[in-house]
Amino acid sequence: MKFSAEREHLLGALQSVIGVVERRQTMPILANLLLSAKQGKLSITATDLEVELVAQAEIKSGADGQITIPGRKFLDICRSLPDGVTLTISQEGDKVTVRGGRSRFVLATLPAADFPVIDELALQQTLELGQADLKRLLDKTHFSMAQQDVRYYLNGMLLETDGKMLRTVATDGHRLALCEMDLPSKAPAQQVIVPRKGVLELQRLLGTEGNVSITIGTNHVRAQIGDVRFTSKLIDGRFPEYSRVIPAAPTKAVVADREMLRAALHRTSILANEKYRGIRLALKKNSLTLQAHNPEQEEAEEQVEVNYKGDELEVGFNVTYLLEALAAVDGAEVEIGVTDGNSSCLVRAPGTSSARYVVMPMRL
Repeated sequence: MKFSAEREHLLGALQSVIGVVERRQTMPILANLLLSAKQGKLSITATDLEVELVAQAEIKSGADGQITIPGRKFLDICRSLPDGVTLTISQEGDKVTVRGGRSRFVLATLPAADFPVIDELALQQTLELGQADLKRLLDKTHFSMAQQDVRYYLNGMLLETDGKMLRTVATDGHRLALCEMDLPSKAPAQQVIVPRKGVLELQRLLGTEGNVSITIGTNHVRAQIGDVRFTSKLIDGRFPEYSRVIPAAPTKAVVADREMLRAALHRTSILANEKYRGIRLALKKNSLTLQAHNPEQEEAEEQVEVNYKGDELEVGFNVTYLLEALAAVDGAEVEIGVTDGNSSCLVRAPGTSSARYVVMPMRL
C-alpha cells in the first residue's frame, strides 16, 4: 500500500481522533491507527474498545489498501514537518515508511486485520439537531458524572428522549444535573447511558456551527460531526429514577446575583475542610451568611445580600458542588430553592426549568 497526502489534511484528521489513543495500552494494536485508502479518500480510525473515532482526509494519489501505524508517533511526525509538505506513506513488509521533504521515518506496523472495528449499529432511531444544542446539553451536565463509582451506571450520562424532548442527566449520588431541549420532530421514547469517556470525547468534537446526526443503537451510540464519525459503547444498566430526586416545589426561594454569590462562595471555600468541602448557609430575611471551618480551627464568614422572604434556616452543602452548579446556570441571577436544613436544594436560573441542578445537604 502507498499513498500521498498534504500534511495539513492529515494533521487535521489525526488531531480529531488521537484523543482515544491511550498512552498505556492493554493491547498493542490499540496504540495504532487504522489507515484505509479507498477511491481517493483516507479513513483514519482510532479506538480504545469503548469509543471509536473515524476521520476522513483527502489523498493526492495512491493504491487502495489498509495499514496500521503508531498513532502518537505519526501525529508527532506530522506536527514536526513544515507547512505545505506532501507526505508519502508506503508499506514494505512489517514496516511503514513516511517521507516528507528531506525527512524519512520508518515505523513498525501491526496487521490491519487485527484492528478491532465496531460493526454497523442495530438501528433504533436517528436524531438530527444542531451541534450547539447538543454541546449545550453536555456542557450543562457533564461535571456531575461519577468517576470510577462501583455503581457503574453512574460513570456516564443518561441520554433520554420522551417523544418531544431530548434530555441529559448526570449524577454521582451527591448531586444531579439535568438539561433538556425541545426536539425538532417527534422521536420514540428511549433511555441510554453514554460512558464518561464517550461524553468527554463528544464534547471535544462538537462545535457551534452545523448539525450533528445521532444514531442510537441497542449497544452503541453514533454521531456524525462533519468529516468525523464518533461511536461509543453504551453502559448496560438502569439509571436511577432521577425525577424522584428533583424537589418538585421548594417552599423557600433565594434569588441572588449569580456572579456575586459565586465569588463569595469561592472566597469562603478557601478555609473549608479540604476533604469534605463543607460550607454552612445561614438564611435570614434578605440576607445569606456563608460560613466555613477546618480542622486547624480556622474560619471564614461572608454576608451576601439576597432576595429571601422565608423563615430563618441553616443548611450545609459541599461548596464545590454549589460552585459548579452556579457556573453552569445561564443569566445574571440564580435561584436556589430550599425546604429545610435536611433537604436538597434546587439551583436554576429564575423562571426557567430547562437546566436544573440538585445538591444534597451535608451535616456539618
